[in-house]
Amino acid sequence: MFGKMMGSVKGRTALVWRIPTFPILLLLNFMFGLATSLFIPFSSLFGIDEVGMSNLSYGIFMTTMAIGGVVISTYIGKLSDRNVSRKLILIVSSVAAIAGYMGFAYIRNYILLALVGFFLLGIASATMPQLWAHAREVLEQSDVPKKEIPYVMNVFRMFTALAWTVGPAFAGWVLVAMDFKGLFMLVSIGFLLCIFAIIFFLKDEPKKVDMTGKQVVLGKFMLKPHIFANILAMFLLHAATTINMQNIPQFVTKTLGGTEAHVGVIFSVPPVFEVPLMIMFGIMATRWDLGKLIKLGFLFSFAYFFLIWNVTEPWQIYPLQVLSAANVAITAGLAVTYFQNFLPKEPGTATTLYMNAQKIGSTLGFLLFGYFSSLFEYQNVFIICILFTGIGFFILLFFGSERKQSKKLHVAES
Repeated sequence: MFGKMMGSVKGRTALVWRIPTFPILLLLNFMFGLATSLFIPFSSLFGIDEVGMSNLSYGIFMTTMAIGGVVISTYIGKLSDRNVSRKLILIVSSVAAIAGYMGFAYIRNYILLALVGFFLLGIASATMPQLWAHAREVLEQSDVPKKEIPYVMNVFRMFTALAWTVGPAFAGWVLVAMDFKGLFMLVSIGFLLCIFAIIFFLKDEPKKVDMTGKQVVLGKFMLKPHIFANILAMFLLHAATTINMQNIPQFVTKTLGGTEAHVGVIFSVPPVFEVPLMIMFGIMATRWDLGKLIKLGFLFSFAYFFLIWNVTEPWQIYPLQVLSAANVAITAGLAVTYFQNFLPKEPGTATTLYMNAQKIGSTLGFLLFGYFSSLFEYQNVFIICILFTGIGFFILLFFGSERKQSKKLHVAES
């Protein structure tokens, strides 16, 4: 049985490498993911320690940048689904990334940085979704069977996880040796290399009508309490996750006496475990009720925040990151299918509901981190994360399931 499964995986992997331009797409996905992993884990150190922002002003700064990313990338997404060249968008957004990160390397004025973050990095935030959309178009035009497309896209996701296994640790050492100017210069060089790859190796693919970007009227679903309960729970989870990501660097360096290198290792541990855990939970989802697995993900997150609240040394966080990986493997790997099961005839709408809950929760999380970290010690900020995930779990437990809801699951991604 195991040999047969491994043979199937090997055959499918060989299929991926035969798809035209797909190796280049995998490389670009890794490079874009690497750029994100070099900056995000250390963004609070940059804003608070390097630039000298207060905790609250930093929270406002990151919220502004997140809103820019959501608004501008959404507009660019609409343009790309019409007649605008996706290849051209990838080039323009990469140029914006270079300009934005070069600005972060040298600008230390709060207002100018906020403008750079909102506009330039807002444009740059379109690189990843546009690359994913291009990859899907390449698959649609290839001879890959439609039933194999979810597997190939999962391989695509794995390269993002791979970038996060090496990026934060590498960034930690770069900061020790070269400070933030050196880090942002490296990120800019990475995007420059991506531009050359896009120009010389990618071509535009024919566009197909796609309804996944349609507007979602939330009021329509407020009448379905179990759907609204799940939206609220996911909002709380992603807000807690964002608060945690911003708080850990400050907690490690200022409370535990650690260094940027410790922070890098901490953020590099979860992706190592995410891919095998995604496979494991995907298999479990074919046998378990998916709602139970989602609740388990919330429990993993609650336990993680409770335990990290009590650590006294940086190294003690390393093994706890496995719990973080387990949560991500469930909520990132299975949550889309979970929401699609609520509205089986409207998968695009259901997916957008989940993504909106994620984006809004993450955006507000930046602001909440700035506010709560200005009131409490960094260690006690984790209490907010504990409360959010605990409340989210109880919301799912008591309100997250529809009466007489079928427990039969058809998993599209495992």
